[in-house]
Parts: sequence; C-alpha cells; structure tokens
Amino acid sequence: MESYRIGVDIGGTFTDIVFLGNKGNLLIKKVASTPEDYSKSVIKGISEGINELNINSSNISEINHGFTVATNAILEGKGEKTALITTKGFRDILEIARIRTPRLYDLYYQKPTPIIERKLRFEIDERINFRGEILKELDYKSLKLITQKIQSEKIQSIAICLLHSYANSKHELEIANYLSSQIKNINLSISSQILPEMREYERTSTTAINAYIRPVVKDYLENLNNQLSKLGFKVPLTIMQSNGGLSPVTLTIDKPIFSIESGPAAGVVGAFHLGNHIGSENLMTFDMGGTTAKASIIENGEMLLAPEYEVGGGMSVGHRLLKGSGYILRVPSIDIAEVSSGGGSIAWIDKAEALQIGPQSSGANPGPACYDKGGNNPTVTDANVLLGYLNPENLLGGKFPINSSKAKKIISDNISKPLGIPDIESAWGIHILVNSNMARALRAVSSERGRDPRKFTLVAFGGGGPIHATGIAESLGISKILIPPSPGVFSAFGLLFANVEFHLVKTYFNPLDNLNRSQANRVLDQLISQGKKLLISEGFKSNQQEIVIQLDMKYVGQTSELTITMPNKSFTNESIEQIKEIYMIEHDKTFGYKVNEPMQLVNIRIIARGISTKSRVPDKIDSPNKINNRNINKRNVYFGKKIGWENTSIVDRAFLKQKSKKGPLIIEEYDSTSIVPPNWQASLDFMNNIILKKTN
Repeated sequence: MESYRIGVDIGGTFTDIVFLGNKGNLLIKKVASTPEDYSKSVIKGISEGINELNINSSNISEINHGFTVATNAILEGKGEKTALITTKGFRDILEIARIRTPRLYDLYYQKPTPIIERKLRFEIDERINFRGEILKELDYKSLKLITQKIQSEKIQSIAICLLHSYANSKHELEIANYLSSQIKNINLSISSQILPEMREYERTSTTAINAYIRPVVKDYLENLNNQLSKLGFKVPLTIMQSNGGLSPVTLTIDKPIFSIESGPAAGVVGAFHLGNHIGSENLMTFDMGGTTAKASIIENGEMLLAPEYEVGGGMSVGHRLLKGSGYILRVPSIDIAEVSSGGGSIAWIDKAEALQIGPQSSGANPGPACYDKGGNNPTVTDANVLLGYLNPENLLGGKFPINSSKAKKIISDNISKPLGIPDIESAWGIHILVNSNMARALRAVSSERGRDPRKFTLVAFGGGGPIHATGIAESLGISKILIPPSPGVFSAFGLLFANVEFHLVKTYFNPLDNLNRSQANRVLDQLISQGKKLLISEGFKSNQQEIVIQLDMKYVGQTSELTITMPNKSFTNESIEQIKEIYMIEHDKTFGYKVNEPMQLVNIRIIARGISTKSRVPDKIDSPNKINNRNINKRNVYFGKKIGWENTSIVDRAFLKQKSKKGPLIIEEYDSTSIVPPNWQASLDFMNNIILKKTN
C-alpha cells in the first residue's frame, strides 16, 4: 500500500499542501487561506487532495504543519488577556526594554506598546541572587492579593518571571502551584521552564509572549487535531519550529514561542536539505509570498541560527545592531530577515508624491485587484500582470481566473493619473521598488553579516520569488539562481524534509580561561541526557540520535554574544583552545575584526536531532499538476526601459529538459511563474531544479 506524507504551510494569501508518496507520487494544492479560521483551508485542501488521489486517511503516515497563527495574534493584537507576576521593583521591565532603537534619527519613534498593560503587571516580594541563593523568601500574603486581582480581572493566562529564576526556580514553581490550586484551567508560562537563561528583559519578554499567544495556539491546534480525527487520521500532527526542527503538537501548545516563525523556517529547511542533496553548500534563500518576503543563508552546508529575533516590527532582522522594532523573543531560530513586501503589498503615493510599497497588504481577502474579489488597491501582483509576467487570464493551472483589465484600471486610477505617467511605467516602478525593499532582507543576512552575496547561489521560491529573483540577483551581483520544483509550495516540501529536533539551553556564565571543567561538563551531560530522553520518547533509537553542542560566547565586557558549534563532546584543555579559535573566526566574519582577548561563556545549548533511517528528500521532484495554457505560446513582456517590450515564449519546466535556453522566457507552472530576462540563461539539473545563469 502506498503511503503519503502531508506538508501543510499556511501563508497570508494561500494555504499550501503537499502530498508526497513513498513511491514518488506527488500532488500539490493551493487553496485560499481562511483568516477567520485557518483550519478551514487546511481541512479543505487535505480533503480535496485525498479525493483526487483516491486514497483515505489510512494511507497517510505523517502530517507536518507550519502556520502563522501565533505571528498573526501578535501583529493583530488578538492574543489572550495576560498578567505578569515579577519580582518587586521589576514591574516596568517590559516598558523600559532596550536603549537602542532601529531608527536613530526618527524623533517621533515610539517603542512597541508592551504586550501586557501596566495594571496587569504585578510585583511580589521575594529575592534570589545570580548564584541561586535565596535572599528573601516568597511573600505569600502578597501572592494571595495578586491572585484575587487576577480573578477579579478574569485573567486566564499568566506569565511568571522572577529575578534570577534561571539559577533557582523554587519561587516561580511555588507561585505556579498556588495559582493552579486557586484558579481552574489557568494557563501558566513559567520563565524557568520557558527560557532558563540570564538577562531579565529578554526572559520576561519571551515568557510574556508565550503566555499571550498560548491560548490562541492551543485552541487552533486542538481544533485542527479534532477535525483531523473526525476525518479518520490516526497519525500525530507535528509542528515546524522556528529553529528548523519538527516538534510534537503537545510541546507546541505548551511553548508556542518556538513555532512563531515556523512558516519561514520551513522554506530554509527545504533549501538546506535540497542543497545537501545536490552538493551545493552556499545558498541564499529568497521566499516571497503574498504579504512578506523572507531571506536567509546556508553557509558551508549549515543553516545559520540566531539566539533571538524580534516579532511585530516593520522588518524582522536578527541583526546585533538593529534592535527595538518589535517584541524580543529569546529562542533559537533560523537566522531569517523578513520585510513586509509580497505579492499583495499595496502601492500608494505619499505626501511628497513619491511611490511607496506596503507595509499594508491586500491579504487573502479581498486580495489584489486582478483577483476580482473586491480589491480596490493596486498591488505588486497587479503590476506583474500589466508587465506580462503573470498570465493575464488565469493562475493555478486555469483554476484561478485573473481580471487583467481590473488590474490596469486600479493602477491607472491610483498611480498613473496622479503621477502623470503611463500605466506601464507605474507597473515597472512598483516592480523595481518592491525589488529594492526585498533586497534589504537579503543584504541583512549577507553583507551585513560579513558575507559576500556574490559567493552564494540564490534559491528563489514562494509564489512570487521566481518572478522577482533575477532583478534582485542583479542588484546584489549574484550570477546564479536555483528555482526548485513546485516553488510556490516549496515551504511545504521543507516540512517533509525536516527532522524532529529538541533545543535545550542552560546559562553557564563563566570566563573561559578559568572554566571549572568538571562543573561545566556536568551541565553539558545533563542537557545531553535530557535531549536523548526526549528523542527516545518520540521513538528514536540510540543509532538514530544526533547531538549538536553549541555555545553562546562573547569577549569579556561585550554586551552581546555569538553562537558557535562546539567541536568536541566535553570541555578539555584542547577543546577550549579550539573553541577560542572558532569564536574568533566567527567574530571576524560578523563584525570585521578579532582580538586575542579573554572570552566568556554565557550559555550552553544542545540540539537533539532524530534522524530517519531513510532519506526524507526524494531523488527527483516532478509535479503532476498540469496547466491549461498551452494554446498561448507567446505574449508581450516588459523588461524595463533599456530592453522594452519583448515577444516572449511561454513554456513549462519540461521545455528545458533537452538543452539550456536563453531568455527571454516565461516558465509557467501550477503554483508559480519564473521570469528569464534576455540576459539570463535557463537549464534543468538532475533534480528538476531550474538553474538560471547571467550571460552578460
């Protein structure tokens, strides 16, 4: 019996679903996302796929999921009403936050509004020092008063974050036990369990966000699980984490902060495994969807992880010098830069009569004007229709009609007439401006990290990535682009390629030169033992377990640290010298210099990874979805003022099987469209990847 694995990725406009069979059979589905209840689009797509494949729920061996529910709850302010209990004197830590701001010369800049309002932030009298020694016992009298206030406010979600609880969790656990005994069905987020690390603001912010989104994520995942059960599915639902690993749904419900960037992470994971499969170690990923564009890099065959990132800002970048645009999450995540630019991004004219793109988006409903669902704002997708990049009649293999005249009218009325320019110049201006916005994300993960983008192959995917890839590549000096099969749903493929992972961390703040090796090794051994137990609980035997050790380090006196991979399994004189050398190399790459100065160990991390006995990446990916536009052989396409209009051939991916073809070409597929300008050449590799190379 043929079995299938299902990958489900919810985006701002479409929900992508991939069915991958153990015999290589493949089906991909794109259905409109349902923001009022995202599980509706998931169930709809899975049900349609099962019917098309003529199988039932017993044929499904795995369901992996990436979602935007947690992110949207933060961006839209629709999380649960939450309280914070903290040590006396630390009530305003969320308000104070960090000193740095992302816009140095903006006199009107305001920090993000704290996710928990001040009247719901409660102080309790207690004190533990950084060594874990209790200086003042917990005041139960004040705890009783706090509990009464929480009950009167009808709060069901509470974040508990006390000073130095990473060193001693006694008081936090006492508070949690008391609250649980007094309030039924209370949602508790305890910082010593969520993030046992030093730095009070980061730990408080992370714990508060976990408490804020936990009920929302819990309701969504439990509802989805129940609906899958009604359809007869008996396999467990697993969730993509921001760090690129899969985790059980129970862990995600308890700690949803680890899955906030699950959708963007899935695409990078897919590129990582694809790169390993074809022997390409240096890749830069570019994922353009309906509302956002994401970028990351894979260097020397490794994904780069960041120890923290911000969510809720205009641009999410794990840059060490750009802080304050959003809410800090101190959790390991794939180092992704994200900008609010996508196919649905709205074009508008500011007071200075300059063209602007986003950050507002038409979203899934009503969508771009050309979707003819009530959208009355010009978008990037509308511009691409006018330029001839997108099929002017339909998308999704003929199943999704396009109203090109509506796109033209909306751009004309809102952009061309106010600026006094032709419609095609307006469309071209929208296209190149959004390219410029999205290039910021790629620079943030490359040149701003000390990496030369010209040394990387650009991997373009998402519904809009292959349309904009060549323009962005030229602006960065990149000469090679890889477009994977089924690029519009490639993040869903990433969900199927990923491994189960558990990330654990413990603060161990000590100078490296005077490190107590036996004590440090005890901490390390405890983390490794915990990681192995978690893998065993998920069914991975000892020969299917991989343990990666990472260290957060800094020079003595620095305020921020870098994460490096530890070369050995224990701290020895030899390994410490190797650690120093690795750190200096990484510091030089990131900041442009290195010095032989004393270093400090801050945190010990481990990644416990479950390895499948069979490869999770198929030898070849070939979508069976057919497109119904073979009667259209050519159309006029605009490539900017220098080149102008070109009568361009419209082909599918199979057209490139015989030999490489020089542009201009439009490669139309069920889920995406790839643009090959006149100065680029296209070919296929052995895995059906489109390879674009610049010819001059």
